[in-house]
Amino acid sequence: MKIQIINGPNLNLLGQREPGIYGSESFDNFLEQLRQRYPAVQIDYYQSNIEGGLIDKMQQAGFYEGYDGIVLNAGAYTHTSVALHDCIRSLRCPVIEVHISNVHQREEFRHHSFISSACKGVICGFGLDSYRLAVEALTNGH
Repeated sequence: MKIQIINGPNLNLLGQREPGIYGSESFDNFLEQLRQRYPAVQIDYYQSNIEGGLIDKMQQAGFYEGYDGIVLNAGAYTHTSVALHDCIRSLRCPVIEVHISNVHQREEFRHHSFISSACKGVICGFGLDSYRLAVEALTNGH
């Protein structure tokens, strides 16, 4: 099984940016733990601050590279991007939307997601463990 994790803008600063919201662990450290937990799964990682880069990577994973699923934290693009929504709807593999924080406990503009309706499911509010829960769902065929 192959799973592509894709993080959007500012998530390259995990462990440094607003630790009260996003925690103090870097994504690289967490990713290593995730790979150890699922040794039979190829878990690849990509991060971009650019919307078009996220779309290009999802298209590669979902059409050309044979991934079984995508775990997407689109960051702030979650709340603004029709382009990401359209891309997700066109893919051949499921996409699970994740958020580290519970976006519904935050600013009102974060309460609406343009991508949720195109995704297989949404997981938010469990810190970095949101990614593990998404990988677990994909490995269980959800």
